[in-house]
Amino acid sequence: MRQLLTALTSVLFLSLVSGAAAQEQDAGRVLFDGKTLTGWDGDPRFWSVRDGAITGQTTPENPTPHNTFLIWRDGVVEDFQLDLEFRIVGGNSGIQYRSQEADKWVIGGYQADFDAPGTYSGILYEERGRGILAQRGTRVVIGADGSNKVVGTTTDNDKILHAIKREDWNQYTIVARGNHLVHMINGLVTVDVTDNQEDKRSLSGLLAFQVHQGEPMLVQFRHIVLKPLK
Repeated sequence: MRQLLTALTSVLFLSLVSGAAAQEQDAGRVLFDGKTLTGWDGDPRFWSVRDGAITGQTTPENPTPHNTFLIWRDGVVEDFQLDLEFRIVGGNSGIQYRSQEADKWVIGGYQADFDAPGTYSGILYEERGRGILAQRGTRVVIGADGSNKVVGTTTDNDKILHAIKREDWNQYTIVARGNHLVHMINGLVTVDVTDNQEDKRSLSGLLAFQVHQGEPMLVQFRHIVLKPLK
């Protein structure tokens, strides 16, 4: 009887552990502890933690001569959903994904763009590559030859812009599955892209945040959760 109870207890314990692990996997992996840059790598002249958020900043006294990036070093991203909050004051920034390192703290690849004026917020840009791949509000198919064809729309451009809170916190979601890429800001789909250019597209790579050269700027990120997709 005692052996049976021990066995049942072990089964129950393993079931609870497995269930907790499954719930954690479903919830995703938290990439920022809110206090330190553990797991992240960037130029300390521009990147820090401030007010519980990853903070990138340039000033007139401390400009960056080129775009510089804070890189997540604890893995690569393949098929995934990334959810985070961002805030920007001045300038331009973006979220690099499935990207490659060209030099120290220099990244090239897919970028979920956003900027203070809202000109580029939500577009799909390829840093150090093909440039703008999809404008905000479009559904795009990139051909094997690199041609970009707009095949439909996502959300009205004015509606997206109206939903973005200037100099305040906004939600950014990126979903990448195979060659299908989707960006969302505050729950609105900004671009939907299918990339069929096999010699240029990327199915795996680095995750990073950008501080852009040029005018002084401040960008912050928090509540960063990565969920791998099967």
